[in-house]
Amino acid sequence: MPGSIQSVERAAAILQLVAEYPAQLGLTDITETLDLAKPTTHGLLKTLCEVGFVEQLAAGGKYTIGAGLNRLGQVRLDPNELRSHSVNWTDSLAARSGFAVLVAAFPLDQPGPPEIVHHVFRPDDSDQRLLTGRQIPEHATALGKILLAGSPMLAHRGSDALEVFTPATIASARVLARELVIVRKQGWAASIDEFCIGVTELAAPIRGAGGRVVAAIGLSGRTDRVTDAKAHPKSLLVRQVAETARAISRDLGTARR
Repeated sequence: MPGSIQSVERAAAILQLVAEYPAQLGLTDITETLDLAKPTTHGLLKTLCEVGFVEQLAAGGKYTIGAGLNRLGQVRLDPNELRSHSVNWTDSLAARSGFAVLVAAFPLDQPGPPEIVHHVFRPDDSDQRLLTGRQIPEHATALGKILLAGSPMLAHRGSDALEVFTPATIASARVLARELVIVRKQGWAASIDEFCIGVTELAAPIRGAGGRVVAAIGLSGRTDRVTDAKAHPKSLLVRQVAETARAISRDLGTARR
């Protein structure tokens, strides 16, 4: 069996020490108490601060436990917080791509299928219905596939038979499992005519602390406009969705530290 990882042990020791003496210990105090080299202690504290597990107070440079530890038990991200950090980026994606933009996440307080938490209409004058609050099928939408791919325990649940919406819908849990492997490797998902004939979705993951998938962002439009002549998703649109997802992830990560 491999041995324990020293850096993790040291980080845990720092957390325990800071929790025992909140707002009382500075860098030197922690270094001397744990008998660590000052550069090592500084590097560990910097990382713990970046992930929100420790905070450094402005007055005197003392350390205290960060809000990130309190959020460890929060399985879902609050939809209002998600919307507030997504709104500028989703508006920009809709304007650049010309398509409707959607953000989805699993419900905050109870198990269930993903829900649309934010919807930006496509920038034209056509009739559109607001989809915020609507549940979506996990296996038949690009948003749902992203969320399943980021939730391994959920990805294997249920029976082999899946609800069929169109001839293109993935109808088998085994086929879905293979699809999710591809989604994880490429970093984005597509749903081409799978939930609604003539409609294609592209989506990418929004990640929180440590890279955990907390939501999905995607665009939706007519299949003949979202795909190319070979019926593949257009690379420019895939890139725009992925870049927007990364931008929201950075924004979200910075705000929650």
